[in-house]
Parts: sequence; structure tokens; C-alpha cells
Amino acid sequence: MSLQAIKFQSSPKVSLSILNQLQVPYQSKYLNIDSIAPFKDVTTFSGYEAIKGMYTRGAPAIMLVGCFAIVVEMDKVLNDDSFSHALNYDISNYENFKTRLLERIDELIQSRPTAVNLANGCNQIKSIIADSSITTTSDLYSRILSFSENLYKEDFQSNIDIGNNGLQYIIETLKAENFKGPFSVMTICNTGSLATSGHGTALGIIRHLNQYLSKETTEYPFYFEHTYPCETRPYNQGSRLTAYELQYEKIPFTLITDNMPSFLIDNLNRPENHQNQHILSTLSSNAPLRFIIVGSDRIVKNGDLANKIGTFQLSLISKLYDEIKFIGAAPITTIDYNTESGIDIKIEERPKDELTMVLGAKIENNKFAIDSKTGDVALERVRMAPLDIDVWNPSFDVTPHENIDCIVTEKSYITKDSNGEFHL
Repeated sequence: MSLQAIKFQSSPKVSLSILNQLQVPYQSKYLNIDSIAPFKDVTTFSGYEAIKGMYTRGAPAIMLVGCFAIVVEMDKVLNDDSFSHALNYDISNYENFKTRLLERIDELIQSRPTAVNLANGCNQIKSIIADSSITTTSDLYSRILSFSENLYKEDFQSNIDIGNNGLQYIIETLKAENFKGPFSVMTICNTGSLATSGHGTALGIIRHLNQYLSKETTEYPFYFEHTYPCETRPYNQGSRLTAYELQYEKIPFTLITDNMPSFLIDNLNRPENHQNQHILSTLSSNAPLRFIIVGSDRIVKNGDLANKIGTFQLSLISKLYDEIKFIGAAPITTIDYNTESGIDIKIEERPKDELTMVLGAKIENNKFAIDSKTGDVALERVRMAPLDIDVWNPSFDVTPHENIDCIVTEKSYITKDSNGEFHL
């Protein structure tokens, strides 16, 4: 199995492939992307379809896939006349070529409107297109290729730096509280290698905790012991992807459903209030939960944070416990400096079937069944709700900055001032 979500190469031949995350953790299968967006009768698999269809996901990853998709389409357009004509490009006229490319990029941005990273990356490419010093299609291609490749490298390094900064915040917090002994953390959705260029944001911090603050490695009187990933409805990215990554990295964890956190936390942090002590005895760890660590698809100017649906309720739970700190982790590319507050974030709504049905691997003799025609793991879609019912299925919610204790970026960790305000 693989934790590499994106494979791109510029030579000897330009190519982009993505790990089909709808099939993880059942198998690792890569899909080739050869265009920006679908167009009439042209047979391609596009960046737009990969992002919209959730074949690839995670705010940093969809930014990278989107930018690389632009590179791939440009390469094909500049080297294949039939492809160029089919997509209505005029490579003989530089200005017309730029106009058509901008139209395609604007369409790509609409594949995931809530995730600002995609728009940020695409808008930077649009700035390159607007650069008057670039006068040929080949020079424009070279600039966009260089930008996209550097963006990938920068994202990976930013993941490492986010992990370091998040680790430092947690250490400083526990030292200030004179905390001793084991602690656990909670997360939602998937924010690891599969959602980024590698390592991860929120899950990257958890990786750092496991590596540098475990009982075996820490120099402090406290240590990280356990992780509780939420299942994450409606697309089960916690149970399918985060659980897979944690298991792959041998990080201790217990999977829970999205409606278990309050009961779990109250038992871990207030065991004296509960008569049913046997509940704790069934858990792999009884370490109190001290941090809820989440990623983000958009952080706006005042610190409000849009993330996978269910994040807001975790922040409300954390507010009930003074000892629990709520951490939002994301690279600088996730910050939207043009939007003042979360009320102005456009929330994407997903198709009804993603909530009423579930896609999973067929099991035979306690093993994944194989499709005899394709050789792939056989997937089955199962209905879990009545037909023809009303469904509301927003993909994200907004956590107000009042509920957030710390925002971790690759630059630093940021806490609020004495007036309870972030300065991003």
C-alpha cells in the first residue's frame, strides 16, 4: 500500500497521476490526469473531476493536483495539435491562448470552492499568465512548471515545519501547566500524507508527537500515548484514510464515530463522575485527552476556520474543558486574507447519495474480494437510508476563532492576544 498521494514528473515525459483515495485502504491504484477540466466529447480524466469526485482530497493536495493539471494540459496543448483544437486553444495567437487558459483555470477553481488553497495556487498561476515580460507559450509553460514544482517542495517542507511548531506549542502548554504523565489527542477527517505532498498538517503534528514525545523518546515528565480519530461522515475519511495512515505509521489509536467524542472525553477527563467504570477498562488507553488537533480548508482573517463537517462541534466540546486545547493546523496557503470572518465562507454541499450510501470493499473469507474482470479489489455501494428522502449534506462547517486556542502554520504557532483575537 502507498502513502504517496501525488506522482508528477516533467521528464522525459510530462505526467501526473493520483492515488485513487476512494479505494484506500483496500488497494493502491493510481489514476492518470491529462487535462484541467472535462470538455464536450474530449475523452480525458481531468483535475476538476479528480477533485470534485473526491478521488484526491485535502486542501494542500488539491492545490498541487490543480496546479499540476494545468501543467499537464499546457504540455498536451503545445505538443498535440488535435488536442489543442479539441479544447478550443489557439496556440498561434499568444493572447488568445492566455484567455482560453484563464477560462479553464477559472473552471478548475469551482471544483472545491471552500478550499482556498486551490484558488490561491491557481490565482498565483494567473498572475504568472498576466506577467507582460513573458511573451511566448513556451516561456509561460516553463514558468508555470517551475512554480508548480516549487510549490510541491515548499508544501512538503511546510508540513515538517508545522509538525515542529505544533510539537513546540504542546510542549510549552504542558510545561506551563506542570502536567505529568500520559495524554491523548483527537482529530477528525484526514490531514496526513494523503491530504498533502507528504507528512501532513494536523496528522503531521501527531506524527511528531509519536516520534519525539512518546514514553520512550521524551525528556519531559509527560508523554503522548494515544490518538482518537473520528470516523468522519459523510465520506468516512477518518475511518478509511486516517486510520490507515496511523496503522501504517504504527501510531497508537482507537477509531471512534463522530458522535462519541463528548462521552469519551468526559470518561477520560472526568472518570470520577461516572459509575460505569467498566467503560474505561475497555479502552486501550485511559490517558486524559488534552488536545484536539484539526486541519483546515480555509482560515480567514480573524482566525475563523472552515474544516470537515463535525469540527465545529469538537470545538464546542473543548470549550467545556479548560484543560483541552483546540488546535487548527494548516500552511500559509490556507489563509484567506481577503475574507474578514467565517460568515463569508462559501460552504460546499455534497450529493445526497454520499450520506445515504457507503462505498466499501467486498469481503470473501475474511479477505478483500477481487473483481475477476479488472483484477482490482471489488467495491460495493450499499444504501443505508430509505429511498427518496430529504438530505442535507454540507461538506464543511466553520469553527469561530473564539473556540480556537492555537493556529499552527509553517512559520510559527499563533495564539490569541489578551483581547481574544488572532493576528494572522
